[in-house]
Amino acid sequence: MRLYDDTVLVLKGYEDQQELRQAYLDHLAAHPDGVWKSCHAGHVTASALVVDPARGRVLLTLHRKLRMWLQTGGHCEPGDATLRAAALREAAEESGIDGLTPLPGGPVRLDRHRIPAPCHWHFDVQYAVVAPPGAEYAVSDESLDVRWFAYHEVADVADGSVVRLLEATRARL
Repeated sequence: MRLYDDTVLVLKGYEDQQELRQAYLDHLAAHPDGVWKSCHAGHVTASALVVDPARGRVLLTLHRKLRMWLQTGGHCEPGDATLRAAALREAAEESGIDGLTPLPGGPVRLDRHRIPAPCHWHFDVQYAVVAPPGAEYAVSDESLDVRWFAYHEVADVADGSVVRLLEATRARL
């Protein structure tokens, strides 16, 4: 299964997040279906922070179910060849922006968070993608709203996970 193999390979880095990385690897070792939504013990998700570095801003989505401002992202699907492909697909679907370019260097961060039953955990592999100049977004069915926020505004509207993802993304830009 290519997506599963890709996930294990992607997780070979992250020495700065060693404990969390090991939790991902342990989960995948215990659950061969751990990349799929059907794995109720938890599953890998792929997300992407949409950035516009020239204007110093990020695009966040007001998640319909959670009612929180978050980066774009979601579950892996059978057609996703890699985690990067899943993150890019989710970013395009949820932002309505074509021509997003993944930031070089692979995923930016890992983040594990509890979610409501029937599943228990999302093991999120977080990427960053750059929006093309003049990109216009659209609100998808999965969102209540989508909006650009200046870097300095993110901490006022989003949780610590998004703030850490933004900090790691900015360090890589």
